[in-house]
Amino acid sequence: MRLLFIALGLATTLAQAQDKVTFATNWKAQAAHGGFYQAVADGTYKKYGLDVTLQQGGPQVNNRPLLPAGRIDFLMTGNLLHSFDNVKNKVPTVVVAAMFQKDPQALMAHPGQGYETFAALKNAPVAFVAKDGQFSWWQWLKAVHGFRDDALKPYNYNLGPWLANNKSIQQGYSVAEPIYAENQGRFKPMVHLLADHGFSTYSTVIEATTDTVAKRPAVVQRFVDASIIGWVNYLYGNRSAANALMLKDNPEMTAAEIEASVALMKAQGIVDSGDAKTRGIGTMNAARIADFYAQMVKAGLYKAGDVDLAKVATLQFVNKGVGQDLKVQLGVK
Repeated sequence: MRLLFIALGLATTLAQAQDKVTFATNWKAQAAHGGFYQAVADGTYKKYGLDVTLQQGGPQVNNRPLLPAGRIDFLMTGNLLHSFDNVKNKVPTVVVAAMFQKDPQALMAHPGQGYETFAALKNAPVAFVAKDGQFSWWQWLKAVHGFRDDALKPYNYNLGPWLANNKSIQQGYSVAEPIYAENQGRFKPMVHLLADHGFSTYSTVIEATTDTVAKRPAVVQRFVDASIIGWVNYLYGNRSAANALMLKDNPEMTAAEIEASVALMKAQGIVDSGDAKTRGIGTMNAARIADFYAQMVKAGLYKAGDVDLAKVATLQFVNKGVGQDLKVQLGVK
């Protein structure tokens, strides 16, 4: 009986050793969140001593204020523009990892209409772009690539107007909208990633508060490492359990759409390309962050000196080759 009590006490102690963590995403569950769901589904977070709750975003959900308010521990943010804004506005957050080496923001065009090259897109008579895009990356397209405002039409997340006008172009998330376009239009659209033409931001970055980084660095390190392992296993291992969790959270998705999105992530090098090939998924480079900021200054989104770039991201949790040995085990070349 005494041994039973000791065993029960040990089990309780181990259970209590799990640090509870809430990670909020920026949209409904989808393949672009797959690595995080994988780390929940296959027990990686638990193996790293973490009890992780994934909290979805969505069209009527804004998780961003929850991080500085202390109601969540980590936040998935779209790209570095949000992080620049936080530093400029003295919001005490910092990027601790960048899971996407390429931002999936893209422009789509109809095939056979002369839009085979990125340079040709600026001549399109109509460009469907949502308001947030018009005031961010569209300004960069104008400043660097010569796009014109007179082509702009509002994009309301309905593919119909673009499908009906084969001379038009439209914004899209390169691992999502092209799939929907093919399903609805019965053709493969031309897809041009902004990242392949100089839009050098990292994407799907993980933010924490500066207080968390200072006071709980071990928790941050474990969360980053486990998320990296999750992404390696999601891309190159058995992702069926992760997909099942995502379909439960977001039943609007289909298994076929998720798999098509994963294929695009791989083909486009969204997660595992560039520096990530040698330094591990999640990698960041201070020079690249500075380059992207310089481009945004040129685009007129910021002024030189608006943002203290040293406060945007910390490299202490990445660039350690985490997951590289696992990729070898999984046969990744």
